[in-house]
Amino acid sequence: MDKLVITTRASALALWQAYFVRDEIKKHYPSMQIELLEITSKGDKILDRPLALIGGKGHFTKELEDEMLSGNAHLAVHSLKDVPSFIPEGLELVAITKRADQSDIFLSHQYKSLDELPSGAVVGTTSLRRRMQLLSTRPDLKVKDLRGNVNTRLRKLSEGEYDAIILAYIGLARLDLIKDVPYSQKLPLDMMIPPMGQASLGIEIVSNNPKLREIASVLNDEDSFLCAKLERDFVSMIGAGCSAPVAVNATIDGDTVNIISMIGFSDGTNILKHSVSGTRKECNDLGTQLANEMIQMGALELLQKAESISFKDTRPDRM
Repeated sequence: MDKLVITTRASALALWQAYFVRDEIKKHYPSMQIELLEITSKGDKILDRPLALIGGKGHFTKELEDEMLSGNAHLAVHSLKDVPSFIPEGLELVAITKRADQSDIFLSHQYKSLDELPSGAVVGTTSLRRRMQLLSTRPDLKVKDLRGNVNTRLRKLSEGEYDAIILAYIGLARLDLIKDVPYSQKLPLDMMIPPMGQASLGIEIVSNNPKLREIASVLNDEDSFLCAKLERDFVSMIGAGCSAPVAVNATIDGDTVNIISMIGFSDGTNILKHSVSGTRKECNDLGTQLANEMIQMGALELLQKAESISFKDTRPDRM
């Protein structure tokens, strides 16, 4: 094929990611004509409600998938953490880029660190996962929902709507925006466990196209693909939706593969945390194993209760 159409969200970060993928493909296929098809997703348009109340992260991927299924694009670039565990028939998630720094980052114009926030300080985050983990260590804080693109979130912080906000480190680093905030603190992974797929890109293609699979393969990192598979297996098995706080992270240390998860209520209570490990040769089912063990520990009942109380203050406004 002589021409490749890549579909992407139209946000600044999504475009950075799409151009990165385009440039990587160009290194291997210098004569290929590559075009970007920019889409403004439903998740980018509806900014007055928490993401979980408009159907979850699938709203960041559906329109891109529709373009591929309609024949208008060959390949989509996603932030992997936004890709649901279910992939529509006719499409395949075939490559995962090498993971960058998975940390979340604390940002403030007034306070140097999370520990310096006074009781009652207002912290902005889009994520039930972050809300759960933050309140489990600082139950005295007030967490307020934060929507919009990265620049919108930073503007709201600078205007004093929040005392601090927490975002994914890698997006800010890629857009060189951390320098614009007086105080920042990268949060340790053992304090703020990432979500499925954070800091990797997911490359989705139209099925049954060997040439597309060949092109996408140049973007794949085997270790990142393995970690993503285990995390996605866990989320699929446990049936966690966007209205339930779930953190899950797989890591590789030499020949040992570890996967850890934390679930609980979005107010930081009723926390269940568990991990399993295995050798690289025997790790293929670790995500499923972790899910099954946590289910035996009461995870499904906990998630059901967690979903029923998430955004209980805003849910009536939706009716």
